[in-house]
Amino acid sequence: MLSRYYTVKESGEHEIVIQKSRFIAHIKRVETEAAAQDFIQTIKKNHWDATHNCSAYLIGQNDQIQKANDDGEPSGTAGVPILEVLKKKNLKDTAVVVTRYFGGIKLGAGGLIRAYGKATSEGIAATGVVERKLMKVIHVTVDYTWLGKLENELRSSVYTLKEIHYLDTVDFEVFVEEGEIEQFSTWITEMTNGQAKISEGEILYLEEDI
Repeated sequence: MLSRYYTVKESGEHEIVIQKSRFIAHIKRVETEAAAQDFIQTIKKNHWDATHNCSAYLIGQNDQIQKANDDGEPSGTAGVPILEVLKKKNLKDTAVVVTRYFGGIKLGAGGLIRAYGKATSEGIAATGVVERKLMKVIHVTVDYTWLGKLENELRSSVYTLKEIHYLDTVDFEVFVEEGEIEQFSTWITEMTNGQAKISEGEILYLEEDI
């Protein structure tokens, strides 16, 4: 698993008009090729009357799955420019379909490349990008007498508080990067005079907006 990487938020859509042609970028986070293909087919079904539904996707830790489809546009003028935007933005697990409704004015090869690239870039910007960081969930269990102090300290710290469970004791779930667990544990121990029980939980990705 990658320690950190960039991808898009769950899904989004954005439209631009160039020389009377409508370009609608559909963006979706996908983790398998099957999911990417399903997404493309759904867009094609929804926009069956479009002139073109061009697509590209980039999937896998090492970008091992890469596909681009011009869907009837001149070779290399649509799918590849979409894919190039994904690569330049260092995005992973992302699929894009750009739907075009022809407006009557031909753009030429260069114009098409720029149009599909622009539609993709603006679509990604409208959808939003996140950084996913691999984190360990650390459980900090304390007496209720420490609730206020510990919650305040955690919320104003560099660490991200995932959840608080109010049981017989209070259990704080905190996202901590792998290399910072020892430092975090020392900080908690000193703050609570050694009265906190600290244990490691599951490994999860934490998403932060870019």
